[in-house]
Amino acid sequence: MTSTTAIAHHLTGKDGRGITAEGATGASRALAWLLIVSGALGILASFVITIDKFQLLRDPHFSPSCNLSPVVSCTNVMQSAQASVFGFPNPMLGLLTYPVVVAVGFALLAGARFQRWFWLGLNAGTLFGAGFCMWLMTQALYEIGALCLWCCLAWAATIAMLWYVTVHNLRHGIIRAPRTVVAGVREFHWAVPVTWYLAIVMLIATRWWDYWQTLL
Repeated sequence: MTSTTAIAHHLTGKDGRGITAEGATGASRALAWLLIVSGALGILASFVITIDKFQLLRDPHFSPSCNLSPVVSCTNVMQSAQASVFGFPNPMLGLLTYPVVVAVGFALLAGARFQRWFWLGLNAGTLFGAGFCMWLMTQALYEIGALCLWCCLAWAATIAMLWYVTVHNLRHGIIRAPRTVVAGVREFHWAVPVTWYLAIVMLIATRWWDYWQTLL
């Protein structure tokens, strides 16, 4: 009985949250699948934008499939200075980072557990990604004056990654916070991403309100 208890303790940890005696932490299948799906959507968006960008460089008259109107125009976004912040097309950064998220998701699905530093690093990486996406969003809305639908998909995917990795880290004590905060996050975990997405939709709607009215 003692041996069985010791094995169970090693697998689930004292609090039953999947923390081993060495301090490594696993994750639920829900989080694993969220990382896989959101990472795959990020790869898709980055891949399409990269291909269209190279096509545009080869042929200035090329029109990407997401050029739907003067407002929804990937060409205007791709030709802007903000589209190559680091000296190369931004989506190439996505082609490097989103596959890592997918790999982490599959590892968690297979039962992998990671140390605290890894989870904090993943949180920091998704925070940087979401922050960069929000900066690009403000540039698209208020400087470039055009919207790229594939970019919007990447924004949505990155926001989901950031928030649910943060929720996981709060639940497991990887990020320290008062119990009331953790309890609130666990109970209303959906509130932040829903509010975030609605805020983006509202900003897009108000930015080109006159244009949207002409479509009605």
